[in-house]
Amino acid sequence: MSKEFNAFEMAQRQFDGVAEKLGLDEGMRELLRWPQREYHFTIPVRMDDGSVKVFKGFRVQHSDSRGPSKGGIRFHPQETVDTVRALATWMTWKCAVVDIPLGGGKGGVICDPHDLSAREQEQICRGWVRQVVRNIGPVQDVPAPDVMTNPQHMVWIMDEYEKIMGGHYPGAITGKPVELGGSLGRTEATGYGVIYTVREALKRLNIPVEGIKASMQGFGNVSQYAAKLLIEMGGIVTTVSCWDNDDHVAYTYRKIEGIDLDFLLSITNRFGTIDQGKAEEAGYERLEADAWIEQDVEILIPAALENQITGDTATRIHSSVKIVAEGANGPTTPEADAILKERGIFVIPDFLANAGGVTCSYFEQVQCNTNFYWPKDEVLERLDQKMVTAFHAVADLSEETGEFMRDAAYMIAIQRVATACHLRGWA
Repeated sequence: MSKEFNAFEMAQRQFDGVAEKLGLDEGMRELLRWPQREYHFTIPVRMDDGSVKVFKGFRVQHSDSRGPSKGGIRFHPQETVDTVRALATWMTWKCAVVDIPLGGGKGGVICDPHDLSAREQEQICRGWVRQVVRNIGPVQDVPAPDVMTNPQHMVWIMDEYEKIMGGHYPGAITGKPVELGGSLGRTEATGYGVIYTVREALKRLNIPVEGIKASMQGFGNVSQYAAKLLIEMGGIVTTVSCWDNDDHVAYTYRKIEGIDLDFLLSITNRFGTIDQGKAEEAGYERLEADAWIEQDVEILIPAALENQITGDTATRIHSSVKIVAEGANGPTTPEADAILKERGIFVIPDFLANAGGVTCSYFEQVQCNTNFYWPKDEVLERLDQKMVTAFHAVADLSEETGEFMRDAAYMIAIQRVATACHLRGWA
């Protein structure tokens, strides 16, 4: 990630452009440009070697005008408060664009789970909760997994929260294992949601899904399930990229005739890293990290980190590409958007494309709070309906107004949040 890149400044720039289009007054603009509240804290942990290491943690609540804040907790060595601010902001728009009664929040800890034992990670999770326990919960702010966190981390967080609060509150955390109140379908939700929107975009463009080719950045949860569903629908995934733990660099793996997903999953570790040797033995080409973006495919799915499609890298996108579906948060800069717009590439913006995760988290919260759980088919059917409704509302507005898909999505989301603020008398 470029040191000059600031995700929050990009989020604000995106907001400012749409606020101008909507004619929001100065008070409303100032209210929605900034998080409502932030928590910065330190987490001391007794390490396995007996030393004490202090980790820095964050929780940012951007807006709770439409309901409790909602958003994941990242463990990442390059985490910054501005990244967390941006992600919390995007979560506000994400919840609004799919019309679920939640606001935007995000959390993070500056750490690298690759270098931490399970016990050390557990202590970080419990220490994180102790710092914000009075400021999160089922009616305030509901955390969830994000980059390099998983259902086990959520169990530790929930357990610590319940110990302190003296009761059972399964709706305080989402992304939990099914055995402890998690929702069936949650693991697939974000990746499936991306492909639900891709399916609908292909219909709009009159392109059959059968034989469609895609290149994906990342090979974590989102990419894995996006690839699974796209392949089941008749599509072909030719390329995936991933971070390599040993080399500390990223690589792209390609098979022109299409990847064997089950095989790649069998040689992939829990961090989404593919075994180089086994992949090459099976005939996969190993390319440079950013080669995923220049492939001769119809669909690009960036599903890793922010700032990946930039003014420089967007010029390398192959002329065959018709759709960019943003599985990651903030992968495309405004400079790149201008290039994509000029080339007529159909962009499914991040806070719409990857909203399947938070939508299913909302379903999990509803199930936990009512103590009644739905079968997997019902969860995925409800998810499909929500994503399709949201997608077509944005695409219809884009067609009617001539606005870029990202701007149309922002217009719907920001207007919904602004209306809630007006009704509450906040601005």
